[in-house]
Amino acid sequence: MSQIGSIPTVSIYGIPFSKLPMSETVEVLREAVLSKQPHHVITANPIMVMAAMEDPAIMRVMQSTEMIVPDGTGVVWAANYCGDPVAERVPGYELLHELLRVGENYRWGVYLLGSTPEVIQETAVRLQQQYPAIRIVGYRDGFFGSDEDAQVVAAIRETAPDLLFVARGADTQEPWINKFKDTLQVPVMMGVGGSFDVISGKTKRAPKLFQKLRLEWFYRLLREPSRAGRMLALPKFALKVITDKENVTKAQ
Repeated sequence: MSQIGSIPTVSIYGIPFSKLPMSETVEVLREAVLSKQPHHVITANPIMVMAAMEDPAIMRVMQSTEMIVPDGTGVVWAANYCGDPVAERVPGYELLHELLRVGENYRWGVYLLGSTPEVIQETAVRLQQQYPAIRIVGYRDGFFGSDEDAQVVAAIRETAPDLLFVARGADTQEPWINKFKDTLQVPVMMGVGGSFDVISGKTKRAPKLFQKLRLEWFYRLLREPSRAGRMLALPKFALKVITDKENVTKAQ
């Protein structure tokens, strides 16, 4: 059975973040796959925390998921600042690759959902080349409406994947996974945001220096100035944590 229900967490404004390092996170998810029970993994950052605090529907999704990992540097900082630190940042992009690396040992089946038809097809090709023992059992783009949900879910169920990676944007992918989690019956389901764009070569990941300095968000902002409005959530989050230090890690 999976240990996923007993992992140590820290509550950041009522959202339970895993305190495990990458290695232990991967091990817990390996056991989750072996358990064959559906688990929804969210890779969350301060922007998502702020969105959840403003939208009860998002908060419900995040509080009902099986595992939330601290993808954003701001979350790691907040936990440390409030005296209940997480082990390290667990970036969703790297977690995806770690799961595929481990999955090669078991010939796990993987389904890819999201992005454009060109990006998803190229992502499938590249991942199959990089992890030849993985089985890419299916993929499709993310351009479908609610009237096609049942068809998409049925197609995924038919392939019986061990891992489902969904790239439809945080405001869409997490509610979608949450809604169909029990029907999909995939052991590990994870939203991966823009990861397919990077894997396919459509966009570049931040250079190593930006990654080392934990400034990937700033690199994305330089490349995509249109993200500025969304990025305002970062200083707002930091200011809120500093102002509200005593209450940040109390369960909401």
